[in-house]
Amino acid sequence: MSGQVSDHRFGASSPLSIGVEEELLLVDEHHRLSAVAEPLIAELGPEFRQSVSTEIFAAQIELKTGICVDAGQALGELAQLRQRVRATGVGILGSGLHPDDEGRGGELIAKPRYDVVKEDLASLLNTPPSGLHVHIGMPDPETAIRVANAMRLHLPLLQALTANSPFREGADSGFASARTAVVRSYPRFEIPRSFRDYEEFLKVADQLIAAAGVADYTYLWWDVRPHPRLGTVEVRGMDVQTGVATNVAIAALIQALAAKEIDRPSASGLCREAIEESYYQAERHGLEARLMVDDETAAPALELAGRVLEEVRPYARQLGGEESLAEVARILREGNGADEQRRIHGTGGIEGLLGQLVERTGAGP
Repeated sequence: MSGQVSDHRFGASSPLSIGVEEELLLVDEHHRLSAVAEPLIAELGPEFRQSVSTEIFAAQIELKTGICVDAGQALGELAQLRQRVRATGVGILGSGLHPDDEGRGGELIAKPRYDVVKEDLASLLNTPPSGLHVHIGMPDPETAIRVANAMRLHLPLLQALTANSPFREGADSGFASARTAVVRSYPRFEIPRSFRDYEEFLKVADQLIAAAGVADYTYLWWDVRPHPRLGTVEVRGMDVQTGVATNVAIAALIQALAAKEIDRPSASGLCREAIEESYYQAERHGLEARLMVDDETAAPALELAGRVLEEVRPYARQLGGEESLAEVARILREGNGADEQRRIHGTGGIEGLLGQLVERTGAGP
């Protein structure tokens, strides 16, 4: 990549445009994982080739918006995609992990891109983890680096808000996000360093690509990364949400955070290790975590979230995403996805939880 600093698409789309990708699990009539991704996509036909794709697990698909100007457009596109998938008769389930996969989720897709992943991860690939990825359009490479550096500081809070996988193999894992515990066992799933500039990013990416023996930077699965091919910063370190409106609300929050960081950059000197520890606390405790605010101070996630919401609200208003922030405020009042899953499980057990997750994933916004 180095030596190709100009080979990117930063500035190709409107600054702060958004794109949302949600990974969803495919289930049968009994709400168990169903390895039908390829026949499902074939049934959808070529018109959905850009918006519905396979992942490495055969019981999982990814739904992708186009380049959207605001949260409302993203919500409409994702809701329509979910509706179209459901119309095939296949069930969809939005959770960071299937709460009770019973060892049925390990069938993999045969594609050349995945060969190196299968070789690298071997037996670690035993259940599909489902994440939420949000792309924010950047005007130029150096702005992308500044925003990616700053978004690292917000990853623990985003993790606390989006933790949505407390159950694994039919039991409470003790984690708000067991998905994160799974993917942290994979290589190159981590919070990256802060980069001095775009050239340093390219140099580090080159070295890591060579060390891993992979084709390009898209195999660097950092929780936030510059994405030169798309001209975006991509925030990746979050569980997928059950409701489509919640995924879009998190995207609107990230869009507003990016706008704020361009306008008024964060001055925190938090080291990578402290950010990683806060991220782990959010993975473990969700909204009950204490997260680092600055170099010396930690605060409850709920308190920090309320502060951040008010700080970014003017930016969300300018970008057409303020209405979506109401959903983030709801999470602060009622709890995140992990809290909701535990409440449902407490009254309905694992079968009741599975039924509710499938019903809510397939419902409209």
